[in-house]
Formats: sequence, C-alpha cells, structure tokens
Amino acid sequence: MMTTTPQVALVTGATSGIGKATAIALAAAGFQVIGTGRNTAQLTAPAGVTYLDLDVTSDELVASAVKQVIDRLGHIDVLVNNAGVGTTGAAEEFSITQTQDIFDINVYGIMRTTKAVLPHMRVQGRGRIINVSSLSGFVPSPFMALYVSTKHAVEGYSQSLDHEVRDYGVRVLLVEPGPINTPFAGHSVEADTPMPLYAAGRRNYDELLEKNLSSGDDPAVVAKVIVAAATDRNPKLRRTAGTTARIINAVHRVAPARIFDRVIRRFNRMPS
Repeated sequence: MMTTTPQVALVTGATSGIGKATAIALAAAGFQVIGTGRNTAQLTAPAGVTYLDLDVTSDELVASAVKQVIDRLGHIDVLVNNAGVGTTGAAEEFSITQTQDIFDINVYGIMRTTKAVLPHMRVQGRGRIINVSSLSGFVPSPFMALYVSTKHAVEGYSQSLDHEVRDYGVRVLLVEPGPINTPFAGHSVEADTPMPLYAAGRRNYDELLEKNLSSGDDPAVVAKVIVAAATDRNPKLRRTAGTTARIINAVHRVAPARIFDRVIRRFNRMPS
C-alpha cells in the first residue's frame, strides 16, 4: 500500500456520525481525505478533509465524483462505503417501492461506488474497499428487517468480491459496528404502510434502539477499526467494532442455534 505521495481515501456519508469520525481519523493517519454527503455546501469540513457532494443512488454522480477525485489527486487508495439509512418498522409494513429505495442506498450505492473505483485500483495494483456493515449483518434484528437484509446483502457481496479482486492487489473488507452513539434513529426511514397489529412491537423497538444508541460506543471507536482495516499489512476480512458487537459475535460463534435464538429474543425484549 506504499506510495510516493500521501494515500487518498474517499469516504461516503462523511458529514456526521461514523463517516465524519472516520474521515477525521484517516486524515490524522496521514491520508488525503475526500468526504461525501448529499449537500455539503453549507458545512465546514474537518481539518484535512475536503467535502464533495454525492448522491450514491445516481450512477452518473458516482462516476463523476470518482473521476473528480482521481483527476485532482491522481489516485484513490481506500474507499470507505459508509453512506446508508436505517429503518424502523416490521417488514410487512414496508411497501415494495420503499424497500427498493432503501436497497438503492444501502446496497446498490455500495455497488456503484465500488464499480467506479475498481478499474482504477486494479490498474494501480493496490487498493482497499472497506464496507461499513453492522452487527445486523450477521444476526437478526426484529423490526429492522429491511435494514438487516441490506446489511446481509453487503456482507455476501463483500466477501465474494474480495475473492474476485484479491489477485489484483485489491481487498474488500467489512467493519461491523454494534450500537453507536449517533443520530441513527432520527435518520431512520419509517415504514410507509404501518399496521396496528405491529404498533406495540414497533414502540418496544424504538425505545430499545434509543436506549442502546444513547449508551453505545463513540463513533471514534468504529473509526479506529476502519483505519486499522485501511492500514494493516495483513488485513482481516471482517472486524467487529464496539463492545456489544464483540460480545454478540462471540456468542454467535459458539452458541447452539436454539440458544442464540433465545439470546436474540431476550436482547430485543420479546416473549420467549
């Protein structure tokens, strides 16, 4: 990963939360950082970070943004795919149109930016694509089914793609945060066809999510893990980030399926 000029990192969804903390941490680690957001004109970028407008649901805007970065700085060494949205509601409460919109951001957005940088990374013979997944990328979470399904898709895509591009000097890596103290809940998409029979479960989820986020790890915890993924000489395919993700991952690896199912229901305050 060594170059004669500072390495360049492109971070999507970099104007708040995990993305902003990651941009700051990468800049502190010596990277030239381009951070993206839908509308950055009125925002002040952190030291060492340059903001660039980007809507990851647009093929044209993604291709243009990647070209701008390469034209300006000459190369992209690390792509951090962080842009995404949460969801709140039972799976049955989301219309197919709304589901497609969520996948367009959380899954196809990652695929767009990845496809845009891969040809460049293959030619230069090096690069790392770090996809921000979630604890929900490997465990279920009731009343987050749409969000969880996008993160499961990101996990499968990332692991498979990593094998396809590794021979060209490119790695595709996963970072899996647990509850992080960010405005995640306030930015989550509510189901567009709510149903009375799910109202109590939805309220329980909303209360639990607010409690878990308020007591969650600082975004800097995740940023530190992302910097390690970007810089470690022999990177691991996946890394959890935060206390809860680490504990749940350990239980998931060793507990029998029936026991883990009970853990999930207890963690989500659901009847046994």
